Amino acid sequence: MNGLEKLTGQIDADVQKEIDAALVQARSQAQEIQSWYESQAQIQVEAIRRKGQQDAVFRQERLVDEAKMQARRDILATKQELIGRAFDLALEKLLELPEKEYVALLADLAVKASSTKKEAVIFSQKDRTRYGKTVVTQANEKLGGGHLTLSEQTRPIKGGLILQDSQVETNCSFEVLIHLQRNTLSAEVAQVLFKE
Repeated sequence: MNGLEKLTGQIDADVQKEIDAALVQARSQAQEIQSWYESQAQIQVEAIRRKGQQDAVFRQERLVDEAKMQARRDILATKQELIGRAFDLALEKLLELPEKEYVALLADLAVKASSTKKEAVIFSQKDRTRYGKTVVTQANEKLGGGHLTLSEQTRPIKGGLILQDSQVETNCSFEVLIHLQRNTLSAEVAQVLFKE
């Protein structure tokens, strides 16, 4: 039996050597595979990090651009509001003119707007009562034989007047005149207000 034991011992030893060699080779291959995957993972991590940085820079630039655009819109809205206030103030100043100047202004408006010298002059309720007859009289004098008449009608205007001839009306209310000049004068008002 000694020979059989020796033979089986030799077989066991050879098998163990093969197992050990296979384990060493498997561990080596596993180490290579692990190293390869780790390097691939590192490459991907670096690519993701670079893309994340690029995305962050792009997002930051976009947010800065959006903030600048919003600031420009806010500034423009504020400027438009201030220009609107300037025109509102102009209307207030017209309405606050001393009586003599106010009447002269209304008479001049009637003269310039009259095409037939025979229109009816319509005022606001307040202006009709206070200045209507005087304005019509002065306008007729300036027209040199004009036949403007004081209308019984009034309109809900703040100041100025409306000339009516049959079905045609010429609106010379201060609100309309200022509105018509707003497009033309807005740039000049902006230059004065903002020194652009």
